[in-house]
Amino acid sequence: MRRAFLPPQRSPWPFLFLPTGTPQKYDPTFKGPIYDRGCTDIVCCVLLVVAIVGYVVVGVVAWTHGDPRKVIHPTDSRGQFCGQQGTPNEKKPFLFYFDIVKCASPLVLLEFQCPTTQICVSKCPDRYMTYLTAHGNAAALQYYRNFCTPESKSSKKAPLEVLRDKECPAMLIPSTPLARRCFPAIQAKKGVIMVGNETTYDDGHGRRRNVTELLEGAKKANVVLETRQLAMKIFEDYTVSWYWIIIGLVIAMVASLIFIVLLRFLAGVMVWVMIVMVILVLGYGIFHCYMEYAKLKGEAGSDVSLADLGFQTDLRVYLHLRQTWLAFLIILCVLELVIVLLLIFLRKRILIAIALIKEASRAVGHIMSSLLFPLCTFFLLCLCIAYWASTAVFLSTSNEAVYKVFNESACPFSGQTCRPETFNTSNVTKLCPDAQCLFAFYGGETAYHKYLIVLQFFNVFMFFWLANFVIALGQVTLAGAFASYYWAFKKPDDMPAFPLFSAFGRALRYHTGSLAFGSLVLAVVQVIRVTLEYLDHRLKAAENKFAKFLLSCLKCCFWCLEKFIKFLNRNAYIMIAIYGTNFCTSARNAFFLLMRNIIRVAVLDKVTDFLFFLGKLLIVGSVGILAFFFFTHRIKLVQDTAPPLNYYWVPILTVIVGSYLIAHGFFSVYGMCVDTLFLCFLEDLERNDGSAEKPYFMSQNLRKLLKKTNKGQPDA
Repeated sequence: MRRAFLPPQRSPWPFLFLPTGTPQKYDPTFKGPIYDRGCTDIVCCVLLVVAIVGYVVVGVVAWTHGDPRKVIHPTDSRGQFCGQQGTPNEKKPFLFYFDIVKCASPLVLLEFQCPTTQICVSKCPDRYMTYLTAHGNAAALQYYRNFCTPESKSSKKAPLEVLRDKECPAMLIPSTPLARRCFPAIQAKKGVIMVGNETTYDDGHGRRRNVTELLEGAKKANVVLETRQLAMKIFEDYTVSWYWIIIGLVIAMVASLIFIVLLRFLAGVMVWVMIVMVILVLGYGIFHCYMEYAKLKGEAGSDVSLADLGFQTDLRVYLHLRQTWLAFLIILCVLELVIVLLLIFLRKRILIAIALIKEASRAVGHIMSSLLFPLCTFFLLCLCIAYWASTAVFLSTSNEAVYKVFNESACPFSGQTCRPETFNTSNVTKLCPDAQCLFAFYGGETAYHKYLIVLQFFNVFMFFWLANFVIALGQVTLAGAFASYYWAFKKPDDMPAFPLFSAFGRALRYHTGSLAFGSLVLAVVQVIRVTLEYLDHRLKAAENKFAKFLLSCLKCCFWCLEKFIKFLNRNAYIMIAIYGTNFCTSARNAFFLLMRNIIRVAVLDKVTDFLFFLGKLLIVGSVGILAFFFFTHRIKLVQDTAPPLNYYWVPILTVIVGSYLIAHGFFSVYGMCVDTLFLCFLEDLERNDGSAEKPYFMSQNLRKLLKKTNKGQPDA
């Protein structure tokens, strides 16, 4: 009786005692994916439907209350948008600060709002003057009134009263627009900070101030705008290079398609060509980095270290440093060495992997529609991303304008909320004469506003759940189609007419709940990981080393857990596609089947993954090198065709990332095909013995190669 609990395949490591379950037995009626099946995990299906309905309700509520213009347009002291059509500020797109020196206040960092009056203007001031000097000149006063509040135009107050009531700025300074804000046109000449060739200025109250105070205020006011300015330059690069980026992505798609077609007919040759090409591409990268490193020797400024340089938004600066090219050289050398060593040690296993890839090529050849199926998955993922992003924007902009009391001197009402309509008649102005009721930020005190953070969290959670569900739907569909190929004894005669559409219909009709279950488990882990990353970001400035260590351990554990769940889900979906069992049963059966063949899984299956990775690396590397030479004007034939760019790395990185996604989409079909055939192959070995009564379903070539490789050795 004890022998019944021993694993059927003796492990070469006697210390490895893991549960392996019961091997599959021969079943003469089993002919592949079971068609007579029922609905699984109905509770999770209902839960998913309810969650989607709630997600739609959250989106509708967010779209009702939200206003994305708050992200685009600057806002004046009354919460009105600058440059908004249909308003008095329609022709006033720029925001002007009365006293930008006050932007150096810590309040700017806390609430991103300067404690000074801000108005919308049609253009920034281009000359220096004070209100007291302009008041005696009609033409100058008329120009000055363009930078005063609308109430000042009908006001007949004395100049000092106008300045006291903050109806006009005390001074105007030559300014330039930056991200639709007017900032002082500060310039440095021979290391001296000046405005209009002056190092000091009159603040409008008879006091001389240093220009460095303006610089400090401008820096604090610009604390959020530096990132926006970088984003604007990147956007400009996209506007002039988008069609070249599309051409690069089309080249990547054509290259991936040609590679897949050649892999269909010349799998063995293409694998070896791919290996050699990857080694050559990396070798060229090493050579290019060395040449750049040697060329910079002796040039001024090239020996500055990366640590001394710090972060620069213009990444081209780093390419003028020898240390940058040395780092690239070391990384590529290590990568080249690792790949060569892996190829040497896995040279025998590569033959078996090639046989699996050949079998996958035949399967893909009989189900050519599978190559286009990732487009469906990609389209659904784009819908999920678009809905999540739009809902996040509307939620973040669905707050109401909140006004607070700002003042220069001590005041008991400082920081309290106020209403601009009734502020001048309240007791605040009597007790604090210099107090102002200014727009602070967008918020609210209703129940909806209080739970905005909860709704944002729900938005993120639903994005992960739906995205994982879409990926799971694609995986179980492809698994069902390729399983019908493997378990067809006479290929392709015994295959169904439309295996891909049949598998897709079975997945939606019977296993929506199981897919929701698997994607829900993965989404929970991913949300926890995102939360840990957020906490890690917040604790960067903390000095508690134990908390940092604990957080790092948790991040590592949940990263490993996410990888394991993805691996287990992928194989569970294959079992769902074949047998129609629920998620837990499928995951358990897949896990035990893999544990009974742990050596094959650890060596053979991962070799194919490594070969597919080399294929993606070859396509991405080739297209990336082509994009680099084109956008850096190094191809003489089209040197004048490449557009002028702020950052040439923007289109290059976009092409590289897009090429990887395209190549991954094509290779994911092959990867799912290999995983499905591999799992079916393991079950085939357990169910059958190759005799006339129990024949193998695997191909003749694969069977011959296995016998040749495993002669005198345990199957592996």
